[in-house]
Formats: sequence, C-alpha cells, structure tokens
Amino acid sequence: MKKVIKVVGAVIVHEDKILCAQRGVNQSLPLKWEFPGGKIEDGETPQEALQREINEEMNCQVEIGNYVEDTTYEYDFGIVHLTTYYCRLIEGTPTLTEHAAIKWLSRAELNTLDWAPADIPAIQKIMNHRVDSAV
Repeated sequence: MKKVIKVVGAVIVHEDKILCAQRGVNQSLPLKWEFPGGKIEDGETPQEALQREINEEMNCQVEIGNYVEDTTYEYDFGIVHLTTYYCRLIEGTPTLTEHAAIKWLSRAELNTLDWAPADIPAIQKIMNHRVDSAV
C-alpha cells in the first residue's frame, strides 16, 4: 500500500497575479510547477501548515483566505492529498529557497506552465472563477 502524503498549497494572489513555483531539479517531480506549500505535520491544521511552509519556503507571510480545492493524486512515490487555499501576501517578498524559479501569472496564463498533476484541478477551478474576490 502506498503512503498517503497530506500537503497544502497556497494560491497567493497579489496585484491580480498568482504566484507559481517551479520544483527544484533534485526534488520529486523535478521542474514541474506547483503552488508553494508542503506537508502537513502531525498536530497541525492545514492553515497552520500553510503559514509555516510559506514562511520557510518563501520567506514571507500570507493571510489565508477561502478554500480552493481538494485533490487526491496517485504518484509512483505515494498518494498525495493536496488542499489549496487562496492567500494574500501580507509581509515580505517571496524569495527562492527550495524552488528553481517563481513567476507571477494572470489567471488566464496559468495553463501555460507544466504543472504537477495534483495541482491541475485547482488550476482549472481558478481559471474559471474570479481571483480578486476570492481572498
């Protein structure tokens, strides 16, 4: 039986653009794009995990807004259960610590990147809804 990995992702919206992060070359799913975030540790709520991960990975603070999507995707390394939330940047500027690159894209541009499969349902939902009213 494959390991279930619970993760959380931040759809960070700033000035009508959404932050997209490219996974590092040495990570699983190398160079795929994702929403920044990470694993939920024991005893953490998804929101607590998201704030911790964004602080660790991007050196900034976010305000967590509305829920976006829950996705379960089976990879060769395990079953990922991803929960995404809209977030608003409230302090700092996202910086690279673990990712190969970051981009700010409009909602309409999101489908131009090679996304990790677990992120695709959230991408589809975001592209069909107004972002500016979601945080």
